[in-house]
Amino acid sequence: MAAQPPLKTTPLKDRHLRAGARLVAFAGWEMPVQYQGVLAEHRAVRTAAGLFDVSHMGEVEVSGKEAVGWLDSLTPNHVARLEVGQAHYSALLDEKAGILDDLLIYRLEADRFLLVINAANTTADLEWLGSHRRGGVEIENVTDATALLALQGPAAAKLLVQVMGPEVESLRPFRFRFLAWGGGEALISRTGYTGEDGFEIYLSPQPAGQLWDALLERGRDLGVSPVGLGARDTLRLEAGLCLHGQDIHAGTTPLEAGLGFIVKLDKGEFMGRHVLARQRQEGVTRRLCGFRLLERGIARHGHEVYVGDSHVGEVTSGTHSPTLGQSIGMAYLPWEATQPGQALAVQVRGSRLAGEVVPLPFYRRPRT
Repeated sequence: MAAQPPLKTTPLKDRHLRAGARLVAFAGWEMPVQYQGVLAEHRAVRTAAGLFDVSHMGEVEVSGKEAVGWLDSLTPNHVARLEVGQAHYSALLDEKAGILDDLLIYRLEADRFLLVINAANTTADLEWLGSHRRGGVEIENVTDATALLALQGPAAAKLLVQVMGPEVESLRPFRFRFLAWGGGEALISRTGYTGEDGFEIYLSPQPAGQLWDALLERGRDLGVSPVGLGARDTLRLEAGLCLHGQDIHAGTTPLEAGLGFIVKLDKGEFMGRHVLARQRQEGVTRRLCGFRLLERGIARHGHEVYVGDSHVGEVTSGTHSPTLGQSIGMAYLPWEATQPGQALAVQVRGSRLAGEVVPLPFYRRPRT
């Protein structure tokens, strides 16, 4: 049996260890899963702010005179409508409109883009992009040259203004700008994966530790703490955000996953468009739905879901919600069983626990 390659590490590994993090293998990387505990870290993000090291994410630059049209041919959202300084959420689709990956696309310049992809899919995505590359398009993997921090929570803007300057406060969601940091430039975007207001900061690996330290030091009095992958997962699930490989994958389409907002059929041809056009006209036969359990127990990924006596699917993601104090999850259900209030049951440790369909997201942050 071939030896497994060594795990990659982020530029902040030593800082994680000093902070008492428990490190685990994740998508080929050694990553902090928690520091003081998932529950405390989750609450820090909901009430103050949390700082995440997400440098394992993949970053790919796409440039050239054909870059706009090429990206529009591979993704369902409308790349040509992006302004310089704007980002959007989208997906890489195959010919059947299956979701090979979900991603963020940043328009850095008129013909230059940054794609942010999932760590587990970086190699496969690069191969897919390379196999479909055409003249006038350049693809560069800049993952190893990029560190990525995420500052998320109601105190995130206040803290980032203190550390990086007042310019960040005026950023609107899915907008970004470049600011000086550590002798170079950092890309600051108002994006995130927690359901809270927040920012993602892309910069060179060398000054990333300096920024990590500054944010935690200045944020101490605000209740800011480092957060690991464990709370990242509970936060994103409460916000109804999909995880690729569980809630979405090559066997699901954006319309089935409730991601119709990224499907722009009017922009012209793109990969999988014919499937999505037919689904939009005829309707989908299943849909990703949220549910909550009405009995004591926790629904987990892979647990069987029943409507009446019929086995209709499996839980794609499930957890105990720290914010709501109940067991929540997502599953693909037949279209006729997708209305809020629909009764269902989840097989948990040999028992079928009663539940019901609820609207997504489970949690919405308070508007100020």
